[in-house]
Amino acid sequence: MTAQPQAGTAVVPRPATDVAVVGGGPVGIYLAVLLAQAGISVQVLEQRLTRSEHSRAIGIHPPALEALAAAGVAGTMSREGVQIRRGEARSGGSPVAAVDFAAASARFPYVLTLPQLRTEALLETRLRALDPHALVRGAQVTGVHDDAGRVRLRGSFLPGTDGTRGTAGPESQDFSVSARILVAADGARSGLRAALGVPCRTRTLPDTYLMGDFADQTGDGPVAVLYLESGGIVESFPLPRGIRRWVAHTDTLEAGATAADLSRIVASRTGIRPDPESNTMLSAFSVRTGLARKLVHGRTVLIGDAAHEVSPIGGQGMNLGWLDAAALAPIISASLRGNDVGALLAGFGRDRRRAAVVASRQAQLNMALGRPLPGPVLAARNAGLARVFRLPAAGHLVARRFTMQ
Repeated sequence: MTAQPQAGTAVVPRPATDVAVVGGGPVGIYLAVLLAQAGISVQVLEQRLTRSEHSRAIGIHPPALEALAAAGVAGTMSREGVQIRRGEARSGGSPVAAVDFAAASARFPYVLTLPQLRTEALLETRLRALDPHALVRGAQVTGVHDDAGRVRLRGSFLPGTDGTRGTAGPESQDFSVSARILVAADGARSGLRAALGVPCRTRTLPDTYLMGDFADQTGDGPVAVLYLESGGIVESFPLPRGIRRWVAHTDTLEAGATAADLSRIVASRTGIRPDPESNTMLSAFSVRTGLARKLVHGRTVLIGDAAHEVSPIGGQGMNLGWLDAAALAPIISASLRGNDVGALLAGFGRDRRRAAVVASRQAQLNMALGRPLPGPVLAARNAGLARVFRLPAAGHLVARRFTMQ
């Protein structure tokens, strides 16, 4: 059994490693797991001292579950999460269409919902079992230099921490890490991407949403429901432990909204009033998209939101990042063995940018479906959807597209 760091013991970055990963979210840690399993020395530098309690990403699609199985965590996730095998669209209290996800994948015939907080915890536990010192928290990268042979990172621990567990420590402690390969997995506002001067085309879309988690009082069980209403869409997804997430399209960004406000919006459109007293998470958000001009810059590779940002509607962002990492890990392994991977990296950049464009288009289609419409237009649109979904082939196609197949 691999020894674990003792409580209160500072874990500091190794001065030299094969691969440095900046960003210890679900994508960065997943890549580190794949590399550690392959016997590669990896160092993950994460600025946050603890995982965020604000769990936004919940949906895990079949292709991502296939990728997570390679990291040894898909089984536990599937047991702990809610397996959504059916989705329904309703309007005015009547059914419009239904989608069966069972036909979308033989191995994982469902979309899994699991709070991101728990997903990150399972991935981190797996990484620490492989290498207790791979992840360093509280480590802020402040500079990067690629000398064509190695990438050298400079950084410092956040004041008042020891870099790992949030215990009292020195006011400042600088560190440096030298790596053969650097991976930027530090989010949509990637500091590494900016430091490297990689252009990123971003766009803010007009759509805004309010979402929250409440005790599930619907009786819908493990079924996802889209309420297509004239005031805008309301989405409803089951979560573990009897929780249901509600996401409502809003006219403007409701930054100061309360749980009672979201409950009233849901009730006015669906007739279902979530109990505000049971609310455990509330977030108002707008939608931004982004795509880096190139994903490979010298000895640095961008993955996840650092490479591409898509609308959270449809739950594709985190999944895209995992698929980036799954595609990148064998290329890194080949490079470290001394193989020429120039063509593979070029293909990686093209393929992953293309996948991001497809995901972004799908998300924008999902958002268009959820915008407010006048009653007669909505009724005509819903009638058209109902006719289309009566065709088995159409339902199968939608199921595959929705699950990123």
